[in-house]
Amino acid sequence: MSVQERKQRERAERERLIVATARELAEQQGWDAVTTRRLAERIEYSQPVLYSHFRGKREIIGAVALEGAAELAVAVRAATAAADGPRERVYALARAYLDFAARNPAVYDAIFQLDGGLAYAQEDTPAPLKDSFAALLESLGEVAGDGVHPGLFTETFWAALHGVATLTRSGRLPPEHTELRVELLVDRLSMI
Repeated sequence: MSVQERKQRERAERERLIVATARELAEQQGWDAVTTRRLAERIEYSQPVLYSHFRGKREIIGAVALEGAAELAVAVRAATAAADGPRERVYALARAYLDFAARNPAVYDAIFQLDGGLAYAQEDTPAPLKDSFAALLESLGEVAGDGVHPGLFTETFWAALHGVATLTRSGRLPPEHTELRVELLVDRLSMI
């Protein structure tokens, strides 16, 4: 291995450590607790080292969002692959999405709530974000109904799931009715 390859590997490992530490701190104490000073202390590198990888917290949030979007896509695809039939796939998709949001609230916020400097629904949208939407579209496109644009239907279904996830987490929707909401969403919005 050349010196250049070793340095690139070490740099990538430091970036992974920064992102993992930021994610862990955010999940434990919230995003307000994630500062470059605290990250530097936790990973035992100086703040200038952090700034050599990320220009600040916004880019770190963006990196966590990209990692989380990739994980969300994997979770949705795994859940829908195990389901038989269109309705079951849509239900599995909804459950996987809501379970991901509940298990990873800080990551979910990084993807959908916070400014990580990422472009959404644009030409220059990063691949993990496009892929997480594609994971939803794969199952939802087949149940959109005649004359309904699959992408638009997927956006609408996603918006409803996002509402259920965020309103339940904030305590504005009682969690004991989540399953009923999912059933209603699947039954009413998908043309199965």
